[in-house]
Amino acid sequence: MPILPLTNQTLAIAKQTGNYLLKEFKTFNQKAIEVKSPNQLVSYVDITAEKMLVEGLGKLLPEAGFITEENTITKVSDELNWIIDPLDGTTNFMHGIPVFAISIALQKGDETLLGIVYDVCNDSMYYADETGAYCNGKAIRVSENKNLRTSLLATGFPYYDFDGMENYMNVLKELMQHTHGLRRLGSAAIDLAYVACGKFEGFFEYGLHPWDVAGGAYIIKQAGGRVTTFNGDNAYLFGKTIVAANPSIFTAFFTIIHTNFKQAGKH
Repeated sequence: MPILPLTNQTLAIAKQTGNYLLKEFKTFNQKAIEVKSPNQLVSYVDITAEKMLVEGLGKLLPEAGFITEENTITKVSDELNWIIDPLDGTTNFMHGIPVFAISIALQKGDETLLGIVYDVCNDSMYYADETGAYCNGKAIRVSENKNLRTSLLATGFPYYDFDGMENYMNVLKELMQHTHGLRRLGSAAIDLAYVACGKFEGFFEYGLHPWDVAGGAYIIKQAGGRVTTFNGDNAYLFGKTIVAANPSIFTAFFTIIHTNFKQAGKH
């Protein structure tokens, strides 16, 4: 398997940080939880993990800036930036649910160069660079399922922007009746990685941030999938909405979401 030196070095940093998360997960005390907003939690674990990533990645590319969830560093570059989520699935982590991940992407202008999603508890390292998409060293591809009716899909519940809730529920109602089902794991990064390797046929969510989707979206594209906003454009990193799926079901899946959310202006 071809692997670029920068990819290999970044994977090592993700693995080291994941080891820290796993150690803390086994002993975490909910008294350490801080509330950013009613459905947004944070702890010393998020902060420490982000600092570990920033320190390690900063040594790899000193010229690069950072776009991070916990704002442990304020250094944004006009050209090259790491986009990182040190703990995607924080609520799962804090409640003892073993579904959380590290998400890393390297962005050059509008182009993603590298994407990583480390599913920590399963020790599954999903990653992609210009050579392709992989999980633990093996090449991965999106599902070949050609029928939305026999697809398994993933989503994430809104946690701060509830303006599109009625439209979201309409989408759920339609998909529940016309697919194999929907899953909500609580980590957008893992949802996207599972689309990339074919476990899910598609994923959608609104109200997301670039650190939630940057790594996983790139892995999907390198694995042969399609990714857009609810409006069908490519601004999903900062557009707060995302639809991702294998090419065969994408149009049918996207049409249901786009049609419903267009009414709410949630593109």
